[in-house]
Amino acid sequence: MEENSLLTEGDVNFSAARKVWYQDLDPATMNLLDDDATVFMHQSLSTPCLDVIESCEGIYITDMKGKKYMDFHGNSVHQVGYRNPYVVERLKEQMDLLTFSPRRFTNRIAIDFASKLISLFPPNLDRVLFAPGGTSSIGMALKLARVVTGKHKVVSFKDSFHGASLDAIAIGGEEQFKKYMGPAIEADTINIAQPVTYRNVFEDGTDIHYADELENILKQDNQIGAFMAETIRNTDVQIPSKDYWNSVRKICNEYQVLLILDEIPIAFGRTGKMFAFEHYDIEPDIVCLGKGLGAGIIPIAAIVTKDKYNIARDISLGHYTHEKSPLGSAAGLAMIQYIEQHQLLAKVVQDEKYVREKLLILKEQFDLIGDIRGIGLLWGIEIVKDRSTKEKAIEEAELIMYDCLKNGLSFKISQGNVIQLCPPLTITRKELDQAFEILTKAFLKISFSL
Repeated sequence: MEENSLLTEGDVNFSAARKVWYQDLDPATMNLLDDDATVFMHQSLSTPCLDVIESCEGIYITDMKGKKYMDFHGNSVHQVGYRNPYVVERLKEQMDLLTFSPRRFTNRIAIDFASKLISLFPPNLDRVLFAPGGTSSIGMALKLARVVTGKHKVVSFKDSFHGASLDAIAIGGEEQFKKYMGPAIEADTINIAQPVTYRNVFEDGTDIHYADELENILKQDNQIGAFMAETIRNTDVQIPSKDYWNSVRKICNEYQVLLILDEIPIAFGRTGKMFAFEHYDIEPDIVCLGKGLGAGIIPIAAIVTKDKYNIARDISLGHYTHEKSPLGSAAGLAMIQYIEQHQLLAKVVQDEKYVREKLLILKEQFDLIGDIRGIGLLWGIEIVKDRSTKEKAIEEAELIMYDCLKNGLSFKISQGNVIQLCPPLTITRKELDQAFEILTKAFLKISFSL
């Protein structure tokens, strides 16, 4: 484990545990994995790959040998489940009519989708711009902030992630994306501490001092035009208090700094509300969306902002080839309709209570668990060597993950020791129970081996 001990993400494709995993795969799968590793560029957390997936449905992805994984990872695109029949049917209808719309033209489904999307937001947030992916939406938001404020600097959190392009990693902080890139991309970015909570109760306000750090920086630099942050941190599930976000909103207003919220991985019901900022009774200036927006089928992303910021008409904020994608729009509109028709937001609120109870029982059983925290169907289990010191148990977390993978449960590890659980919102109670059974057995196995 020495070679990946400093990395913040688990499931690294050159770890010792990954090599052991390969030993149990059949020759046909390994041949395809070798072919994949031959033709694709290698990069951490991606290629070489874990397995070869052949089909997907609901909460499951299935490999070429018929093994099913309950997907509690899904790259955060699977809010309404894989191959959702309602979404697929709407896409088939659209494919028989209009599959692409060149720039300089518009189309009815894109207009209908944009109208539906902004109807979900507070009245002041009534302008939208589409893009082919979440990283691109971050870039558009940063460009718009410069136009609106006339300022070129941005404040963001240390170790944050907002996408993989140069402009996005400039405001992020993950080493796996910034390594070798040089200092120039960071010239206009100021990183501050991420609110960190243990045994978070959402309302306690003990993280308010993090807002003070933001204000101190804004006092000293009048060239800061925007504060970019995830409303709730997705990777290791950090949930700021209402006091924190309300204070940040007031500070941004006072110093005329745009509040840009990155909800790319957590919007559309993940937290029990359509958008995470709704938990805090705040109104952002720009919201970035993506991932699940295309229902796990068609890539599409967006920024939503205010009409008073519609002032960049003489430049191109995005100008993407698939800007008003009919297929992306059909998928996005169907995804929202499905959430509403099946009352998934109410379901997720009830699921949150059930998952919390299950995780509290798990924490009582195993000293390896230093903390559990979550909201809706987004949960983090922090694996530690000692609860008093909170020393990260990186190797143990990875061993738990691979044991769960072996038994058909897939999730990711963040910060080296945080198991992140992020299932489709369509998951049933029976499926949740099956997942917790796999997870419990993995904890038992690893605990007894220590």
